[in-house]
Amino acid sequence: MIVEVIVDVSAYPIDRPFDYIVPEELKDLVERGSRVHVPFGNRKVQGFITNIKEQTDIDTSKLKEVQSIIDVEPVVTEELLQLSKWMTNKTLCYEIDALQVMLPAALRASYKKNIKLIDSNAVDESFLALFGKKDTITYEVIEKAGYLRQMKKYLTQGSVQLETVIKQHVKAKTITKYNVIATKEYIQNQISNLAKNAVKQRELMEWLLIQEQDSFTMEELKETVNANNNVVKALIEKNILALEKAEVYREITTLEHHDTDHRFQLTEEQSVALEKINHAQNHAENTTFLLHGITGSGKTEIYLNAIENSILKGKQAIMLVPEISLTPQMTRRFKLRFGDEVAVMHSGLSIGEKYDEWRKIWRGEVKVVVGARSAIFAPFKDLGVIILDEEHESTYKQEDNPRYHARDVAIWRSEFHKCPVILGSATPSLESYARASKGVYSLLTLKARAKEQALPTVNVVDMRVELKNGNRSMFSVELADAIREKLDRKEQIVLFLNKRGFSSFVLCRDCGTVVECKNCDISLTYHRSGEQLKCHYCGHEEPVPSICPECASEHIRFFGTGTQKVEEEIAKLFPFARVIRMDVDTTRTKGSHERILKQFGDGEADILLGTQMIAKGLDFPNITLVGVLNADTTLHLADFRAAEKTFQLMTQVSGRAGRHDKEGKVYIQTYTPEHYAIELSKLQMYEPFYHKEMLVRKQYEYPPFYYLTLVQITHENVMLASEYAKLATDWLRANLSEQSMVVGPTACAISKIQNRYRYQCLIKYKKEPILIEKLQQLIKIYRTEWMKKGIILSIDLDPSTIL
Repeated sequence: MIVEVIVDVSAYPIDRPFDYIVPEELKDLVERGSRVHVPFGNRKVQGFITNIKEQTDIDTSKLKEVQSIIDVEPVVTEELLQLSKWMTNKTLCYEIDALQVMLPAALRASYKKNIKLIDSNAVDESFLALFGKKDTITYEVIEKAGYLRQMKKYLTQGSVQLETVIKQHVKAKTITKYNVIATKEYIQNQISNLAKNAVKQRELMEWLLIQEQDSFTMEELKETVNANNNVVKALIEKNILALEKAEVYREITTLEHHDTDHRFQLTEEQSVALEKINHAQNHAENTTFLLHGITGSGKTEIYLNAIENSILKGKQAIMLVPEISLTPQMTRRFKLRFGDEVAVMHSGLSIGEKYDEWRKIWRGEVKVVVGARSAIFAPFKDLGVIILDEEHESTYKQEDNPRYHARDVAIWRSEFHKCPVILGSATPSLESYARASKGVYSLLTLKARAKEQALPTVNVVDMRVELKNGNRSMFSVELADAIREKLDRKEQIVLFLNKRGFSSFVLCRDCGTVVECKNCDISLTYHRSGEQLKCHYCGHEEPVPSICPECASEHIRFFGTGTQKVEEEIAKLFPFARVIRMDVDTTRTKGSHERILKQFGDGEADILLGTQMIAKGLDFPNITLVGVLNADTTLHLADFRAAEKTFQLMTQVSGRAGRHDKEGKVYIQTYTPEHYAIELSKLQMYEPFYHKEMLVRKQYEYPPFYYLTLVQITHENVMLASEYAKLATDWLRANLSEQSMVVGPTACAISKIQNRYRYQCLIKYKKEPILIEKLQQLIKIYRTEWMKKGIILSIDLDPSTIL
């Protein structure tokens, strides 16, 4: 028996299946999708079995044997094996990368090198001393001691041997249990034969006689009968108790005792939308629905009903959300409705928690998974519906290999399972809405809020006028007055600023120098906590300079506005307001998203100040005021989606106000109030914005009128980066058809990140049948020739941004 294995090595010549012989003792165990340990060159690696066959074109005497099998049951299903092939082609990645992304980090292998002593007489004493009394030590011990040259000599001689140990990052969590294995008669007999001084043993045996259960933890035994380890050990020796290691799941979300599931009566619009979704579910149709509903229109209730319908049919469901900050609220709502049928998957979980949640899904113990982008690979075997909430969000796109979009994977899986996909948003991406307009997707519309509340009143404040009137504060007079009014009424306020830190940049007022990152072409951001300047691209940190590094002037000041600075300003203007800040800095620790939102939901703060993570999904009854401190942050980026992202953000953040009984107000502060993205977000007028923006996209030949591929070249030397970017662009122009436009090469908007200079070109096309083939040829040239020069080439077939 021969198996084809994709080995865990991301390299161009190795991106193909390798044949291995299956030894007799493993023949009944191997299956497609299982992981195995195989010899590869002079080391041992992990691999995935992608095919099983009886014959091979290769001389079997040259084939190596599979060393061991990791999984008795496959960890990659037949469906996901097919999906990995599709992703390899769709995203131009290595097949091993496509397979690895489908597994939780806990199942991805870590490789450790050990050195085993074979002949102690053949090595010198100083080298032998490193081993002490052991016969095996780690490679790192020898490296730190500076004995690598001697080790290489001894490896050649055969005096020592290199071993590769493959480990998973985490194991199943277990607890120790003590099971009663004796009859009551036997225990009674043991009590009568006990010595008089064995008081504790007697107490424990008598207690066991009156218990209904027959399995206990050590904590239970200690708490109830004050038993200690020696007493328990004595009962084990008397064959009354037996020790057992029981597997348990790591607990993630616990519902509060006062939480209840609120079922809402569906509106007529909701009922019509749900009826169409249910029809697709009942008739096994892989329809893609675009659920376009204004903020507060009750999209989540439709999701819950659609999932309920799936569960009733014995099927499973995937529910994706774009931000970790949305997961706690969504998870709570889903657990209230579906109880223990729900698993959670997102980056905020520990490796062990992710492993446990994945195993619940893999074992079929749950019916629903709620999570961020990677949850799209949940190993369900019978999907009934897949949902992407806030489908327009760029976080659904993976920015490194494999560069997949969760929406595309969802549609592929829906075709496999013959089930519908629901893409929900108040502000759909232009591409999705264009597809719905052409009938590629089925459009479902919710024009009214579920509880018939009015949309919040939106006021656009021209900050140029404020400046002329002498107001240099980051709060306009109107917004400051509104905040005071809401604080007096004990109502809650959300303030949105799409930046973090204290200040955008540090500038010398004498020579104009802006303090920039030494690794990236970007200014450093001042963070008040720790008095540090930080780069938000590479993570570089340095102390705040007291004088200008260029001219030594002391007139060096902070400019711009960040969340920390706003927090300080709030403390001055509204000293009695309780403020919670929610940005990347305050949500680094595990569970911080959930903790902050719970505090705000429980009324422990008056103002929630935050960045993009608070702009969507939040649903609190007491929020009556939303303030956008600077709407221009995303509007003037050098990106074709800038206006679309601004409109989406303004509409989404406005939708946080007045979602329940109380009337909502929104203040949007801007220096460009006449821009159509700002004007149309005021009344949540999506269709007029869509038509206006489509004219711009058509004029400049951008999606959805054209497909876009981004080809990027980076190198530590700016001249080499520029040279190879031109080589790549010229090659593409010469090899693609005349139907494609190749634009560039140009330096990227941020021309240097992590000490690498960045150049790019864009391919625009409506139809290019040979695109994938030609890009694969370019990748081959890069991997065989350019890679040696230190060039890095990346290709994104559907970029979410071109910055």
